[in-house]
Amino acid sequence: MWADGVPNLVIGLREGLEIGLVVSILLAAVRKAAPGRSTAPIWLGVLAAALLSLGFGAVLAFSRAELTLTAQAVFGGLLSLAAVGLVTWMIFWMRRTARGLSAELREQVGQALSVGTGALALTAFLAVAREGLETALFLWTTVQASGDTVAPLVGAAIGLAVALLLCWLIVRSSVRLNLGAFFSRTAVLLVVIAAGVLAYGLGELQTAGIIPGRNWLAFDLSTVLSTDSWWVSLISGITNLSPRMTVLQVATYLAYAAIVLYALLRRPSAEHSTVDKAEPVARKPLPRWVYVGAAVGVPVLAVGAFALLTSSSEASTNQQVTVTATGCASDWTGTAAGRSTITVLNKSGHGGEIYLIRSTDGAVIGEIEGLGPGTKRSITVDLTPGQYAWRCLVPGELDQVSPAASVNGGSGQAAVPAVVPVSEKDLQGPTESYTAYVADKLTALATQTDQLRARLAAGDLDGAKAAWLTAQLTWQRIGAAYGSFEDLGNAIAGLPQGLPEGTADPGFTGLHRVEFGLWHGQGAAELTPIAAKLHEDVLALQQKLPTIKTDVKDLPLRAHEILEDSLRRGLMGLSDQGAGAAYAETAADVEATNAVLDRLADLLTARRPDLLPKARAQLSELAESLQGRTNSAPLADRQRVQSRLGAALETLSAIPTLLEVRAA
Repeated sequence: MWADGVPNLVIGLREGLEIGLVVSILLAAVRKAAPGRSTAPIWLGVLAAALLSLGFGAVLAFSRAELTLTAQAVFGGLLSLAAVGLVTWMIFWMRRTARGLSAELREQVGQALSVGTGALALTAFLAVAREGLETALFLWTTVQASGDTVAPLVGAAIGLAVALLLCWLIVRSSVRLNLGAFFSRTAVLLVVIAAGVLAYGLGELQTAGIIPGRNWLAFDLSTVLSTDSWWVSLISGITNLSPRMTVLQVATYLAYAAIVLYALLRRPSAEHSTVDKAEPVARKPLPRWVYVGAAVGVPVLAVGAFALLTSSSEASTNQQVTVTATGCASDWTGTAAGRSTITVLNKSGHGGEIYLIRSTDGAVIGEIEGLGPGTKRSITVDLTPGQYAWRCLVPGELDQVSPAASVNGGSGQAAVPAVVPVSEKDLQGPTESYTAYVADKLTALATQTDQLRARLAAGDLDGAKAAWLTAQLTWQRIGAAYGSFEDLGNAIAGLPQGLPEGTADPGFTGLHRVEFGLWHGQGAAELTPIAAKLHEDVLALQQKLPTIKTDVKDLPLRAHEILEDSLRRGLMGLSDQGAGAAYAETAADVEATNAVLDRLADLLTARRPDLLPKARAQLSELAESLQGRTNSAPLADRQRVQSRLGAALETLSAIPTLLEVRAA
C-alpha cells in the first residue's frame, strides 16, 4: 500500500530540506568570504557524508538479515528506540537553533577558510553527516515498522527529490518559503510518526521477550476490521499503528505524543547563545588528492568497520537455490554445518510457500511464506549434519520436493528445533471430537436456559441469578471465543458495545442481556421474554451445529484464543454486565482450554514433549488462583491471577504455530 510511503516522504522532505539548506548556506558563505575560492571541498565533504549515510543504511539492512528471528526483533526494537530519541532531539534542536543556524555555519566556514581546504571539507562533512545518519536510521526503522520496502523507499526518494528542488528554487530566489512555519508544522506530523515507531519498537522487544506484556492486549481489531482495506492501510501506513496493540504500546504511544507535542507547541523560552571566535591558524594546504581520497576512503572504512562489528560472530555460508515452474531447488547441493544464509529465487511465475525440510521425517527447519514471482528472499538457519531438502508449494504449478543433499562438518550450534508438518487430515479427528464436546455442552445449556426461563416466569429473581450463572459458565466451557457461531453466537452471548442504543438496544439479547436486567433492578416480567428468546436461540444453534462447516485449522488457534479472549473481554471488565463473575467465567475458560488440549495432546507430544505438561501445570495454577475469588479480591490475589494468566498465554501462544497446516 502506497500509504506506507507517506511517513518516509515527510522524513525525506524535511531532512532533505535541512541538508539542502545547510549545503546552500555553506556554499554562500564560501562565495561571500572568499569569492575566488573553489567550492570543491564543500562538495567533497557532502560526498563523504552521503557515502557514510548510504553505507550505514545498507549495513543496517544486511546486518539484520544475518540474525535469528529473536535477534532481529531485538535489533529492530533497539534501533527504533534510538531513532525516536534522535528524531525527538532533532525536532527541538531545529526549533532552538533554526534562527541562528545560518550565522553559526557562516562562522564555522570563516574559521575553516582560514585553516585550509581540509577544514572546509570537514565542516561540510560534519554538518551533512549529522543529518544524513539521522535520516538513514529513521528511514530504516519506518521501513521495518511498515513491513514493506518499495513504498517507503519510493516515498523517501520523492521527499528528497522535492526537497532538493525546493532548495534549488530558493537559492535562485524563484520560491519564497516560510521555513519556520514549514518546520513547525512538519514537526507535528513527525511526532505522530515517531510515536508509531516507538510503539513498533516496544512491540518488537515484547515479541523477543525482552519486555513483558506481549499478550496483554489493549485491543485487537483484526477480527472485526479487514486489515487489507484501504483506510486501515492508510492509517497504519501514516501512523505505524496496527489493529492489534498491547497495553504498553498504546500507553507509550499516547504518553510520548502528549508530552512531546505539549513541549513542542508551547512558547519556547528565550535563549541566548554566544560563539567563541577562534584565532585563525595558517597552515600549508595538503595536495588535492589527499582530500579526495579521504572523502571517499574514510566513509568506506567506517562502514566496513561497522559491518564487522555488527556481523554475526559465527561464520555464515551463503547459497542460492531456484524454484521454477517445473523444478524445486534442483540446484540444491547442500552446505556446511553451522550457520547458513540461503537465498531462494522464485522463477515459477506464481507465488508460493517454500520449506527447508529434514529428509528423514519431513520436519520443517525453515520456511518462506508468500514468495512472489520473480522475487527472492533469504533465510538464515543453523544446521546440524544430516540430509536436507526443499519442498516447494506453488498453487496450480508445483508441489515437489527437491533431491536431498548432505550437510556435513561439525557445528557448535544446538540442533534446530524442527517442526513435523501437520496436515488437515491430522486435525480432522481432534476437530470432530471437539465438535462432539460442544454438542454435549449445548445439550446441557439448552436445559439450563429453560430452567432460567422458568425461574423468571415464576418471579424467582434469586433463583434466576443462580440459574443464569450456571448457564453462563456452561457457555464459557464451550470455548466460543472471537465471534464463534456468528449470528447465533452473538444472539446468545453478544455484548452491548457498538450497538446504537447500548444496553437499551433491541439487538442486545442473550445471556448478558439477562445478566444486565437481573443486576440492574429489572423485573421478572420484563426479562422472561428475553430468557425465552435465549432458550430458542440455544435450541437453534444445537440444531444447526451438525451443519456448520468447521475449519480444522481453527482448533490449534482456539487453544490460545479462548484465554486470550477471556483476558481481553472478561478480566478487563468489557463483558461484565453486573454479576461480577469474570473470575468464575475465566475458570470455565480454563476448562475449555484443557478440553482443546485434550484433543491436541497426541500432536503436541509428538512435536514438543515438554509443551503440554508445562501448559497443564500453568493452567492448574491459574485455576487454583481463581478458585473462590471475585473481581473484588485483594490486589495481591488479582495480580497473581494476571501473572499466571499471562504465563499460560505465553506458553499456549506456541501451539498455533506448532500445529499450523503447512501442506495439504
